[in-house]
Amino acid sequence: MSKDLHTKHCVPCEGNTPPLTHPQNVEYLQDLNTWNLIEDTALEKKFLFKNFAEALAFVNKVGVLAEKENHHPDIEIYGWNKVRIHISTHAIDGLSENDFIIASKIDQFHP
Repeated sequence: MSKDLHTKHCVPCEGNTPPLTHPQNVEYLQDLNTWNLIEDTALEKKFLFKNFAEALAFVNKVGVLAEKENHHPDIEIYGWNKVRIHISTHAIDGLSENDFIIASKIDQFHP
């Protein structure tokens, strides 16, 4: 059952919401393209590009998206053509729907 996450927008989280449970995380994960669930507290995905310029352009797109959604992942360029994105909701020390929304939108740039 698709949640159409890429059509939703992140909502502010001030820490008064509990993190998603493992069953909820697994259900949301089904709507993403090859993201890894890290101990029910984060999502992570590695991306491979032809060169550094493509990797940097992707990172810049993700940066614009993160500002628009006001939800900021950790982003790392490594090995000149690889990008690792790590997403969590720091305010709740776990995952929220926002994390899955931003991951889904990132998948629109590079499935």
